[in-house]
Amino acid sequence: MAAVPSSIVTRNMADFAEQTGNVYKSVSVISKRANQISVKLKEELNSKLAEFATTVDNLEEVFENREQIEISKYYERLPKPTSLAIEEFLEGKVYVRTPDEEGEELSL
Repeated sequence: MAAVPSSIVTRNMADFAEQTGNVYKSVSVISKRANQISVKLKEELNSKLAEFATTVDNLEEVFENREQIEISKYYERLPKPTSLAIEEFLEGKVYVRTPDEEGEELSL
């Protein structure tokens, strides 16, 4: 995750079409991978924050819990899932599987 740029980067669209032969298919793959990353990060954050869950709604406790705040800040500073997915795709770390386009022949 260290090599992911945190700001806007201009991309060459031909780079996206290299692996799949189609820019739109590549964007679809990146989108699906970004959703996977997002779900994974959300589950991680929720599991870490679940340790701090209390049944008492006391504002003083919320502001005093520095560890919880640091965990939240860490996840806020992470690159966006879309940026991570783009980097993974361009580095060839995403496996693209497509169903057989011809399909199976039906025998009657």
